[in-house]
Amino acid sequence: MKERVLRRQCRRLLRELDIQAPLDVRALCDRLARHRGRPIKLVDYPLPVPGEFGVWFASDTTDYVLYQRETTKTHQDHIILHEVGHIIAGHSSDETDDALLQRLYPDIAPDVVRRALLRRTHYDADQEREAETVATIILEWASVINYVAPQVPGGRALQTALNGRRGWL
Repeated sequence: MKERVLRRQCRRLLRELDIQAPLDVRALCDRLARHRGRPIKLVDYPLPVPGEFGVWFASDTTDYVLYQRETTKTHQDHIILHEVGHIIAGHSSDETDDALLQRLYPDIAPDVVRRALLRRTHYDADQEREAETVATIILEWASVINYVAPQVPGGRALQTALNGRRGWL
């Protein structure tokens, strides 16, 4: 997908989700889950180092985002947004040793992990770029809006009215 199209698609979705500053990554995931009609479970997990910082995989009913437990909250948010980027960009899960997967990820069914891990080996550079572009769009917006949005007493309605054209333009 061309970056311009991806950016436009991402901005449209974020407007539909009505995400406002300050950015709360978990709230964004909750709204995206409701929008898509399937839960997104965020799981902080001590992923092996060196290795992936995050993994997204889909079961028949739920999307799971595993992210590195042993890093900063800011980095965790970026990891989550990158994995959500795969979801927003429309990347799909694929179909790997149940015993090993059960040891590495004891709280998640091996078939779910298997599909995710095999898929990760099949992502190409374009898909990784697309996922990172989505994360970057969201983080750029959040940093700009958090910086320029006035903190107005009186709540969100008044702040929204005074903010004018700021947001997911």
